[in-house]
Amino acid sequence: MDTLASMRYVLFACTHNAGRSPMAEAFFQRHGPADVRAESAEQQPRREGVWPNVVAAMQEVGIDLSARRPVRLTPEMQLHADWAVTLACGATCPFVPGVVEDWDIPDPAGLSLEETRAIRDGIEQRVIDLVEHRLDLIRTDRTAHHLRLQALLPELIHEFADLRSDEEIRTCADAVLAGFTDAPIRSHVMTLARRRTRDCLRSEHCDALAPAGR
Repeated sequence: MDTLASMRYVLFACTHNAGRSPMAEAFFQRHGPADVRAESAEQQPRREGVWPNVVAAMQEVGIDLSARRPVRLTPEMQLHADWAVTLACGATCPFVPGVVEDWDIPDPAGLSLEETRAIRDGIEQRVIDLVEHRLDLIRTDRTAHHLRLQALLPELIHEFADLRSDEEIRTCADAVLAGFTDAPIRSHVMTLARRRTRDCLRSEHCDALAPAGR
């Protein structure tokens, strides 16, 4: 699969997914390319929705967040982020494998609209900088893929040690994971990848192992 043609994912995470990270996600959707998607989440999402001052500030620049509901960060989202941005959430920032950068941006919770505008504009400039200067890295970095692979291998190697070599198991899992690179929704990807790898390894003729002469 051509790496540059594959879908990549940028994950934005802040304290409650109710201010900074939704703004960053929305600006990335506005300024970013079609082959790099953005999402945002947090471990303790605000039940009441996006902060009203953030909704008002974003409406001023033509982005409606009024109906957006904060999203809980799942292990799947963390594992499948190719690039992650945390927004000064300190000790509450989630663990995200792969490349992580932190933006020191204040929390708009409880701030005035004027103060929120300054945060909004700062986030947009950060997003534009990310798009202009790090897209090639986001598209080509395989750190997250290798971490996903490492998460799959121990159980598979234990299960198929009598049937397949470690290299065959790795090759099969690698190929199966690559098939999910363009998945528009990544919920349960690891479960599906594990299931498909098992089916392949049990098969007499595994397509994923064809390059290895199987």
